[in-house]
Amino acid sequence: MFVVKILSWFALVWAVQACAAPTAADIDAAAARVEADFPQCIASFSAKARSEGVSDDTIKTHLQNLQFVRRVIELDRQQPEFTQTFAGYFNQRVTDWRVNKGHELLAENRVFLNKLMEKYGVPPQYLLAFWGMETNFGGYKGKMPVLDSLATLACDHRRSEFFTTELMTAIKLSQRYGFPASEMQGSWAGAMGHTQFMPSAYASYAVDADGDGKADLWNSTEDALASAANFLQHLGWQRNERWGREVKLPAKFDYSLLGQQKSLTEWQQSGITLAEGGQLPQADMQARLYLPAGHQGPAFLGYANFDVIKRWNRSDFYAISVGHLADRIVGAGKLVKAPPQQPRLSHIQIKALQQKLNELGFDTGKPDGILGSNSRSSLQAFQKSRGLIADGFPDQNTFKALGL
Repeated sequence: MFVVKILSWFALVWAVQACAAPTAADIDAAAARVEADFPQCIASFSAKARSEGVSDDTIKTHLQNLQFVRRVIELDRQQPEFTQTFAGYFNQRVTDWRVNKGHELLAENRVFLNKLMEKYGVPPQYLLAFWGMETNFGGYKGKMPVLDSLATLACDHRRSEFFTTELMTAIKLSQRYGFPASEMQGSWAGAMGHTQFMPSAYASYAVDADGDGKADLWNSTEDALASAANFLQHLGWQRNERWGREVKLPAKFDYSLLGQQKSLTEWQQSGITLAEGGQLPQADMQARLYLPAGHQGPAFLGYANFDVIKRWNRSDFYAISVGHLADRIVGAGKLVKAPPQQPRLSHIQIKALQQKLNELGFDTGKPDGILGSNSRSSLQAFQKSRGLIADGFPDQNTFKALGL
């Protein structure tokens, strides 16, 4: 399915971080290798583009003037030393400024946004939340030369096939819409415009909403918002449903229910209430429980549209932030339970935790310093075996029980 291929980009940065952190010497060697191969690589791209119908003029003005960008290789290989806490992520993104700006833009664009909701089924506040999360409502769309960045990554053996396809698509977009290469700026990995679409998503889902004859995600907010709505509809957005909600767990909650999909009625029967204390609605709507900061932090039920947000960006933190920002834009209050301040864990600490769990018979797979779903399940099983709160979260008590 083509959507799945496009979505491979939205998981791309996460996947990069799952690799072992390279040394400065590794980065130097990789950059030197790509730079040395760059002229021959560009020649092959020119032949490929010509075979796919790209004009000689476009090849001459765009492909044959491409430049190697060392910074792209550095960013591609970069891995943060420490993991980010939910509080750190959430508080940097769901800010009062973004909420207030969202209010302002909702008022300014209400008629147009309501037309998009009628056509695509996505309420205005969600489109504004995505826009705010991706580029600060267009305040920062990236300043890297998209074609140069894509060419640099396409000439790197690590993901050459993926980025070659993206480069060819970007060249065709430039030819189709007359975008000068100098104006095609975006992220280091080629995401573009107000909504940070990769070229393949741009080609498939961009919409000319302002009627000027081209879908321009850099300069037209109407095109960008309509394109986001179109994309979300194709990802499976459920009309007339919310993303999820903050909830409150009972004192003796059964944490083995984490990760399971249950109806709201079943979650109510397990003792979960609204965050403010009222009863969950009796409904067959399916949901999963998320504890992004463990049992000490806020709890959330994510519905079908939560999964759609994660098809845009696979991070739970991202999906919760988009959903809550959307709620705030239309008048909801702050979280009832604020994200707690917790220590940042290094990838070395997580790797040590994984190794220790493996030694104790709780299989996490090959230790990689990334606390993924398999590691969390194993950690949860360990916590349960030691009489700890089995939320799959590596808190101080868990490290102590592991002897770390």
